[in-house]
Amino acid sequence: MHILFVADGRSPIARRWIQGVLATGHQVSLVSTYPCEPIPGVPLLAVMPVAFSGMASGPGGSGQTSRSAFNPRKAVTRFRSLFLKGRYQLGPLTLRRFGGQFARLVEQTGPDMVHALRIPFEGMLASYTPPRFPLAVTIWGNDLTLHAVQSRSMRSWTERTLRRANGLIADAHRDIRLAKAWGFPEERPTLVAPGNGGIDLAEINTPASLEGILPADIPADAPLIINPRGIRPAYARTDVFFQAVPLVLQRRPDVHFLCPAMAGQVEAQQWLERLKVADHVHLLPYLPQPQLWELFRRSQVTSSVTTHDGTPNTLLEAMALGCFPVAGDIEALREWITPGVNGLLVEPNKPQAVAEAFLLALEQPELRLRAAAINLDCIRERAEISRVRAQLEVFYQWVWGLR
Repeated sequence: MHILFVADGRSPIARRWIQGVLATGHQVSLVSTYPCEPIPGVPLLAVMPVAFSGMASGPGGSGQTSRSAFNPRKAVTRFRSLFLKGRYQLGPLTLRRFGGQFARLVEQTGPDMVHALRIPFEGMLASYTPPRFPLAVTIWGNDLTLHAVQSRSMRSWTERTLRRANGLIADAHRDIRLAKAWGFPEERPTLVAPGNGGIDLAEINTPASLEGILPADIPADAPLIINPRGIRPAYARTDVFFQAVPLVLQRRPDVHFLCPAMAGQVEAQQWLERLKVADHVHLLPYLPQPQLWELFRRSQVTSSVTTHDGTPNTLLEAMALGCFPVAGDIEALREWITPGVNGLLVEPNKPQAVAEAFLLALEQPELRLRAAAINLDCIRERAEISRVRAQLEVFYQWVWGLR
């Protein structure tokens, strides 16, 4: 089967999903909404920068910026909240510019199926798929709970995308339910599967070097809490996480906190200076997955304090590696975590509650040990990569059969 993906070609999650489908023997091609590096074995048919995506990425999606006097990406980073508000209002207007071009490309390419990874704005662009071609759409964590409600245009295009979709994938049952309320037909195929395409337990358990990554001044026996969520002001309560840090240190001054993807982030640095916790909070660069997995292996607790979310891939990876999860108490995460059994769910807006959960997890090693065994079994049964790929193949055949 030839599957044409519409995706952010820079995204590690999208790239991993596409590579997984390629590995199962399907022919794969890509239309990316951002400039991106090539994916081996996957022809990049076009870059269609809908919703001003070209302003948010440097060439190739490398994250490198120009040295010119005005750099659009730096401006977007500095005024991120304003950019997002404008994108919600004006981004949908750009879809018509590329929609006809996309429809013609599909006709010329003739795939067996189009698969859009994320509703805004990849699924919205893919809604122009000519009717004779099946369209599968994957919902990412905040598509319906956050992005869809930001403007009248976002609502309208979300509804259009879900009505056009012949099949739907989500990482939480919650999103399948919400999608049907938004107009996705009840009788059409659905699949609930991890957004990264599944956990490869052999790969994730391969040791990786942390030389030059983990600060040398962290004592070898220091308890570690890792926050892999980065700075995501729309839904990740990084502020609450940082405010919980001194509350933990009051009782456990031996704890250290690891924060991948926060090095160089002004907001994170300001919190360290304001709270005077720089000796115990380590802002690390964005890490390749093997190094991130190694940090999960070495940490006792992982933090995922969010107000909107689906099923975070980092949460599943941490669970697979025995790292105890403390997360925001939201519906999607209750599909994976039973509080007090295999993790803790907390009020994501209360630093004291987050700190108490961190301390409880650190001070009850038997709870962490039991949770690690439960979580590994959970990953094997619900997220192991071979199981997910088998389910995906059934889903693809189901959608293709409806053409």
